[in-house]
Amino acid sequence: MTGNQHTELVLKKSSLGKSVKQHVFFTLFRAAAVINALALLIIVYFLIKNGWSAITWDFLTEPPRDSMTKGGILPCIVGTAYLSLGAILISMPLGIGSAIYLNEYARQGIIVRLIRFAINNLAGVPSVVFGLFGLAFFVTWMDLEVSILSGALVLGFLSLPLVIGSSEEALRSVPDTYREASLGLGATKWQTISRVVLPAAFPAMITGGILSLSRAAGETAAIMFTAAVYFNKQLPDSIFDPVMALPYHIYVLATAGTNISQTRHLQYGTALVLIAMVLGMNLLAIVYRSRLRRKV
Repeated sequence: MTGNQHTELVLKKSSLGKSVKQHVFFTLFRAAAVINALALLIIVYFLIKNGWSAITWDFLTEPPRDSMTKGGILPCIVGTAYLSLGAILISMPLGIGSAIYLNEYARQGIIVRLIRFAINNLAGVPSVVFGLFGLAFFVTWMDLEVSILSGALVLGFLSLPLVIGSSEEALRSVPDTYREASLGLGATKWQTISRVVLPAAFPAMITGGILSLSRAAGETAAIMFTAAVYFNKQLPDSIFDPVMALPYHIYVLATAGTNISQTRHLQYGTALVLIAMVLGMNLLAIVYRSRLRRKV
C-alpha cells in the first residue's frame, strides 16, 4: 500500500466516524424533541379530556359563587392578565437596560463577571423565596399591601434573569461591523446603540419576554403572599387592589377548597384556560416579533 492510499484510507475512516457520530447525535436530538412534544400533547390532552366539560360561556364570564363550587373564573383571568402584563412592563425595560450596560458599556473584568454570576444565581432562586421577599419588602416595608403592584414587582424581578440573558445574547449577535460603520459615520455611542444595535437586536430580545411572560403567568408561590387572594368576586379598580389569579385559584380548589372532588372538573377547566391564555399571549408576542424581523 502506497503512502497516498494509506492517507486516503485514514481520511475515509475519519469521515465515516464523523458521519456516524453526527447521525447518532442528530438522532438523540430528534428523540429529545419528539419526547418533549409528546409530553406537551399528553398534558394538553389530559387537561382537555378532564376539563372541557367545565368550559362554558358562564365559566369564562362570571365570578365564582357557592363557595367556588359553581360560577366562573372571570376575576382570575383578569387578575392573571394584569399581573403578567405588569411583570413584563417591569422586567423588559430593566432587563434590556441591564443587558445594554453589561454588553456595550461595562469594562469586562471581575466586577462584570460577579454581576453575571449573581444574575445566574438569581435565576435559580425558588419562586417562594421571591414571594417571601415581596411580602417583607413590598407588602410590609413599602406598605403596598397585597395588590397587583406588589405581585407585578415580584414577578418582574423573578423574570429579570431570563430577560437579561436573552437580551445580552441578542446584543452579541449583532455584528461589530454595524457598530464600527455607525461610529465611522460620526454617530455617538448612544446613537449607535439606540438607532443601530438595539433595533437589530430587539426581535431576538422578545424571546426573553415570551419566556418571562409564560413564567409570570404560571407562578403561584410568588403571588400567594403579595397579590392573590382566596376569593374576590369584584374586578380590580386600581393597581393597589388584590386580585384572584388562575394558578392560585387552581391551588385553592385542589387543596383548600370545599368539596374538592366536586370541583375536580373546575380545577382542570381552570388549568386548561391558563394553558390557553399563556399560549395566546405567546402567539401574540411571536407574531409581533416576526413583524419586527421583517422591518429590520
